[in-house]
Amino acid sequence: MKPAAREWVQKAEGDFRTAHRESRVRSAPNHDAVCFHAQQCAEKYLKALLTDAGTVFPRIHDLVKLADLCPSRVARIMEGIRDDIDLLSRFSVAYRYPGETAGRREASEAMAAVGRARKTMRALLGLRR
Repeated sequence: MKPAAREWVQKAEGDFRTAHRESRVRSAPNHDAVCFHAQQCAEKYLKALLTDAGTVFPRIHDLVKLADLCPSRVARIMEGIRDDIDLLSRFSVAYRYPGETAGRREASEAMAAVGRARKTMRALLGLRR
């Protein structure tokens, strides 16, 4: 794996750990943060895949658009997590501003989606669980 892709993975794992920790909080959990960091984890794994493939990508946060830039070999495998990518993409800004707040259900859905997406993308990068 290219060093720059490895850096994306390290950052993705930091977001995954943050989302996972916050999802386990019992007193005053921040469900917005769970959703945001789950989305960030998936975004950074997508950018790791693109970087490793040598694909130049724009500075965007739309996971669907990033997934569409993946090479065909990767894109075929990514079809299995397309719904997860779509769900997580909505969390990039949805709960960062006043007016919308994530609940326990959204946070749980975000963690399930990022778990599946992370597993698939790690496998594509040749990483162990």
